[in-house]
Amino acid sequence: MAEWLVEQGIGEERAILAERGDAIAARLRWPGGLEAGLVEEAKLIARTANSKRGTARFASGEEALVDQLPHEASQGALLRLVVTRSAIGERGRLKRAQARPAQETPRPAPTLAEDLGARIVPRFPAGLWEDVFADAWSGEAAFSGGALTITPTPALTLIDIDGTLPPRDLALAAIDPLAAMLARLDLAGSIGIDFPTLPDKGDRKQVDSALELALDDLPNERTSMNGFGFVQVVSRLSRPSLLHLLARDRAGAAARLLLRQAELVSAPGALLLTCHPAVEAALRSEWLDDLARRTGRTVRVKADPGLALAAAFAQAVPI
Repeated sequence: MAEWLVEQGIGEERAILAERGDAIAARLRWPGGLEAGLVEEAKLIARTANSKRGTARFASGEEALVDQLPHEASQGALLRLVVTRSAIGERGRLKRAQARPAQETPRPAPTLAEDLGARIVPRFPAGLWEDVFADAWSGEAAFSGGALTITPTPALTLIDIDGTLPPRDLALAAIDPLAAMLARLDLAGSIGIDFPTLPDKGDRKQVDSALELALDDLPNERTSMNGFGFVQVVSRLSRPSLLHLLARDRAGAAARLLLRQAELVSAPGALLLTCHPAVEAALRSEWLDDLARRTGRTVRVKADPGLALAAAFAQAVPI
């Protein structure tokens, strides 16, 4: 039976839906900022004329787009708002969070354990998070006869399908891996899928039916495949996916992964974290203090410009 498990890491919370030794779905939360589920007072700083939309500034200084504003809400008013979508980071820009008026009691955004009803564990089964992280870091997934390349863009998340199989066979072979990656990377919102071009309407209809079955557990709307092999899938978006988090801040993601690795070091001695200078810069002092507290060790950091961002490593060294 599948079960959600949560690790409460340094600078992040990680969740996997584990079933029979595999991670069939995952989530990643970087606390801080406006997150879905947060209820708080905010100041309305702008309102679009003759519209129910505007912009509000929260106590943290972060702004959100607000919908469903009451008629009497004017610029400068304090409103109680619930955040309905976290800010979504993309290369080159940040989509602001979204919110709407609420009557609920003020509360922080839920943790992953609260949101998922998950069991908190000290560590996931070996290798599961590493595999999920590798998928999110590369944005690629191979399958027999082909591969998926997943790219976040300002308009949508684009999934390209390429391979050596005949076009119809390649399209059908890609569907199950594609559905699996949507769950593993927590992808939602507007997703464009670039299948091989299938001139035959019967082939396109077969792919549409197979995709409908594969996405049965995901509430979504889909277009039928057009003559160029393109399909758009749209589902509710409330938080950034693993893919978006890692694409927005790769050095920060690598730093958090390094801290996780450091917590797993079992040999005695001080902890030496060796990493690219950009990863060193992303290691916040409070994170390093938390690592020292959790492990009871002295923590040192060494920058090595010859390392790739994701090639950082932790080891025990003499004190």
